[in-house]
Amino acid sequence: MGNSVVVIGMQWGDEGKGCIVDYLAEKTNAVVRFQGGHNAGHTIVIGEEKTVLHLIPSGILQEDVKCYIGSGVVVSPKALLSEIGQLKEKGFDIKDNLAVSTNCPLVLSSHVLLDKAREKLLGRSSIGTTGRGIGPAYEDKVARRAIRINDLFDRGNLESKLSSLLDLHNFLLKKYYNSEVADFSLELDSCLSFFDKISSNIKDVPQELRKLELSGSKILYEGAQGSMLDIDFGTYPYVTSSNTTAGSASTGSGIGPKYFSYVLGIAKAYTTRVGSGPFPTELNDHTGSYLARVGAEFGATTGRPRRCGWLDAVLLKRAIFANSVTGICLTKLDVLDGLDEIKICTGYEYERKVIDNLPLSADQFDKCEPFYESVKGWKEKTAGIKDYDLLPDLAKQYINRIEEITGTRVDMISTGPGRDEVIIRKNPFNN
Repeated sequence: MGNSVVVIGMQWGDEGKGCIVDYLAEKTNAVVRFQGGHNAGHTIVIGEEKTVLHLIPSGILQEDVKCYIGSGVVVSPKALLSEIGQLKEKGFDIKDNLAVSTNCPLVLSSHVLLDKAREKLLGRSSIGTTGRGIGPAYEDKVARRAIRINDLFDRGNLESKLSSLLDLHNFLLKKYYNSEVADFSLELDSCLSFFDKISSNIKDVPQELRKLELSGSKILYEGAQGSMLDIDFGTYPYVTSSNTTAGSASTGSGIGPKYFSYVLGIAKAYTTRVGSGPFPTELNDHTGSYLARVGAEFGATTGRPRRCGWLDAVLLKRAIFANSVTGICLTKLDVLDGLDEIKICTGYEYERKVIDNLPLSADQFDKCEPFYESVKGWKEKTAGIKDYDLLPDLAKQYINRIEEITGTRVDMISTGPGRDEVIIRKNPFNN
């Protein structure tokens, strides 16, 4: 067994994974992003400085930490180059610290056009994607027609594959979606320019990771989005286009699962979701507005307001099982500081029956009525606390109750957006 930790979200994303990865990365050798695309956004706050990362792993802000983008990630050339440029402006030179897998599929401009055209056609039935082309890019990957980074090494092969792919995309855009089409010359130039700027960072990522694992290095595997957005496991069809659960850390990086020693499941102290789809504990009242305001619940990638609701422990139990979660990291505990009463969903009523597990489909899930257990609010400040013993007793009771219901220990607690506003009860690397 190795000494590597997988960090995943247990809800619908936006759980605060970036902050936790940045914190843990200080004492690690490498961070690996293993799925998703630039539809994910991880926000890191250092002092007064806020950095939002979409493709580059959250460990990039730590000195001497190697960062890897695995083949499970779909890469937008424009987005990655923009992110690299923004980091350089802030004084972070990533030249020697970033490696991108040769097998990453590219997100092209035609993928973006297809994504937006499809959502427009669906109207009120739209999935609520970010419109960044992620879904169409994964479709091409599965259909075995994607342009991958290793295609950029041979211009002749690239031109042939790109021409064939754009013929298909443009046919759909023009004939089916009645939309604008992509320009082959511009797309080719974009790919070649990207290759020219990134070529020294293109690596055989599984081989690089193998060397690190065999040398006993500490490695963080960073997931994007959350478990309930998993293409197989989540609230389908209101999900993302990749596998967001812990198993994807292996398939998306090229490392076997025996090397993972700990799975850290990140969960907010309440629940949020962006876009369409079922959300039984959603609060469309003053409490929901309070959580959104105090928690600054706006998407890091799109700026869309997040829907807010009480903590759903039924959902957490399912995610814990699906990910083999070792310990929970509870984030945004401080957002609950001003509430008189806090609720935890412990079950649902569906078709006049009480159930304590998730229903089989999104349509069924949407018809569930939650059952709540109430706990008294602590009405004291937890923001910035770094010692568990200093938390209010009622806050500790809330955490203890989450542990009892889920059967899983809360090993870490985030009490603010800063990289040092974290309580460590058990370090994931010290097993």
